[in-house]
Amino acid sequence: MVVVWLIFKTQPSAERHAAPNEPQISVQVVTLQPRDMPIRITSYGLVQPRVQSQLVAQVAGKIIYIAENAREGGFFEEGELLMAIEPDDYQVEVDIAQANLADARARYEEEEALAEVAEQDWKRSGNRGKAKALVLRKPQLAAAEAAVHSAKANLKRAQLNLKRTKIVAPYHGRSLSKNVDIGQVVGVNAKLGVIYADDAVEIRLPIKHSDLMFLQLPEVANISNKIDLLPKVMLRSSLNKNHRWQGKVVRTSGAIDENSRQLSVVARIEDPFNPVDVGKHPLKINQYVAAEIEGNIVKDAIVIPNKAIYQGAYVYLFTDGIVKRQDIHIVWQDSHAAVIHDGLKAGDQLVLTPIGQAVSGTPVKLANTVDKQSMVNKQNTQATERAGATP
Repeated sequence: MVVVWLIFKTQPSAERHAAPNEPQISVQVVTLQPRDMPIRITSYGLVQPRVQSQLVAQVAGKIIYIAENAREGGFFEEGELLMAIEPDDYQVEVDIAQANLADARARYEEEEALAEVAEQDWKRSGNRGKAKALVLRKPQLAAAEAAVHSAKANLKRAQLNLKRTKIVAPYHGRSLSKNVDIGQVVGVNAKLGVIYADDAVEIRLPIKHSDLMFLQLPEVANISNKIDLLPKVMLRSSLNKNHRWQGKVVRTSGAIDENSRQLSVVARIEDPFNPVDVGKHPLKINQYVAAEIEGNIVKDAIVIPNKAIYQGAYVYLFTDGIVKRQDIHIVWQDSHAAVIHDGLKAGDQLVLTPIGQAVSGTPVKLANTVDKQSMVNKQNTQATERAGATP
């Protein structure tokens, strides 16, 4: 009896556990609403001159002058003298050519007079037949005339070579590099330096194939008369995001790149070195920049924050106290948000709280909900405002 009593006295008591269907996870959700989404396409590229020229010596000789503005980084005006080659030898060639021309003209005048005398002599001779050209000295006169033309051409060439001893800026621009210095003797076709026009710079920007559908690209030949239709581009320095420049897409590459299989667009920035723009940081050639290209506006788009997307393929929806895994098709995505083409609709309650690899049907309870997709709008309007800001 004592043993039985001890068994009943010491038996374990049952603990009360929560019901298996009672939700243990608290989630925050947002009710999806369609909105107009301005698309911004991101790309990267190097700043390059719109026009770049290699200065080449067209005559040989010794460098006797280099302008300060012709040195690396210098700005120069159109028509400004950048370099000069010793002109003495070429001035001598001009003097010789002028003397040869004067001699050729004198010989021509002499032959012209002799031809007139020969014609008169033929008439006085009484011969009724037609005089031969040699008798009338026509070949001699033609040769003298040809000698005058040759002398003129030689003088023109000598004057041209003399002019070529002065290397003059073909446009308003800036010096990129200088390869020679004063006293150096250069030959014909020697590379003297590199210059570029400073009225505009261009950036080649590769575009993913999936992003082309969101851009109005200047593919037609007469796009130049529709400048207002060209997509705007906001460029930012990779070193300082506060340095910004605004430009436009002016053309596309003529072919798909063989290696990347991407089409590139060319963005142009006018007056990149204009000091009138207070606070505008000057661009540098070969500078690496990030670009946001203004794309189309997607009407009535379903836009969700990236943090709600799992493995780039699905999201979780809140339905009747449980979570449901929903596959999605993303048509466009940036660093903040994604535009969904298929899988979601207006009124769906999107789970924003990270819940890992939850199983569909897992019971959850609501935390504070986000009203009218304010969370999504906050995530995405940052990109819109940043792209729409002016430098």
